[in-house]
Amino acid sequence: MGETTTLVRKLKLREGTDTAALFGHHDRHLKLIEEELGVRLSARGEELTLDGQPEATRQAERVLLELANLTNEGISLQPDDVTHALSALRSAPDLSLRDTLSSAATIVTKKRFVGPKSPTQKAYIEAIEKHDIVIAIGPAGTGKTYLAMAMAVSALIKKEVSRIILARPAVEAGEKLGFLPGDMYEKVNPYLRPLYDALFDMMDMERANRLIERGDIEIAPLAFMRGRTLNDSFVILDEAQNATAEQMKMFLTRLGFHSKVVVTGDITQIDLPTDRVSGLIQVKDILHGIDGIQFIYFDEKDVVRHRLVQDIIKAYDRHQSAGQAAPTSRPASSRPSPPSAVHKPVQSAPAKRPWGQSH
Repeated sequence: MGETTTLVRKLKLREGTDTAALFGHHDRHLKLIEEELGVRLSARGEELTLDGQPEATRQAERVLLELANLTNEGISLQPDDVTHALSALRSAPDLSLRDTLSSAATIVTKKRFVGPKSPTQKAYIEAIEKHDIVIAIGPAGTGKTYLAMAMAVSALIKKEVSRIILARPAVEAGEKLGFLPGDMYEKVNPYLRPLYDALFDMMDMERANRLIERGDIEIAPLAFMRGRTLNDSFVILDEAQNATAEQMKMFLTRLGFHSKVVVTGDITQIDLPTDRVSGLIQVKDILHGIDGIQFIYFDEKDVVRHRLVQDIIKAYDRHQSAGQAAPTSRPASSRPSPPSAVHKPVQSAPAKRPWGQSH
């Protein structure tokens, strides 16, 4: 049999391209492309040599050129960005990476450009732009909360809203925190820590803390939403699978004028007592088809954490499908109950203009 044909191509990058950012630390990005497409890449300055099967070589050249374009626009590439660029190439081969991943959906915050890494993430961002209520359901690591936070920070920076409100149900994920030292604020605050982490990834900690002190950004347990009307706000409810049916209705009816609400959650990780219905599961049937409310469903292909997270999610899905999932019920005495919703309130915001006035 004849020898397999290979294709060798020389790729000259645009002068001034940040090759360190494009290639990654210790050429990590190039190695990812090599492993995924089965090509050999070597770099000398701004020139790359690509060697592999013809189709794989052409795909590698396309990925490198489009990633270089994103880098030249100031977008900071991470290994996960390269991984998901390659995934997008497989799922949407006729579209450019720019159209598939970034385009108008790129979000600009004070610290970074945040762009979608899958078609579903792109649809999610576009849904938030177009609808007043968006409910995102999917497994951990799909960017549900992170992208919503980026949209909220961007809206605040552009003065499209006057405040951001971030809420989470204060439900223990299997651990009892009642005997931890400290007052109730210190006991409840760990539930809110992931929201702070996402916020500080979008803007400098000092600026974020100033906005929190002024009340322009509020992070609080879900119970503190009761009785409020949230005007001129970008409101995010995270971990919504742990909101009861009653809490979900209470939260969604807080929506005021000139506001957006984003609800995120993973219905496979519910920490409520077994006798309580998850509001996130119930709301799928109740609100389906209402104009102005958009549901977005993520799956393991949208995971943007470590590669193994996708494999873990698939493994659990297979396990559950085979009917071998561990029992979800536990004796009432061993199942933790939600703690009392006691929280030291965030400092109230100073008097602001009425919601109807221009920014």
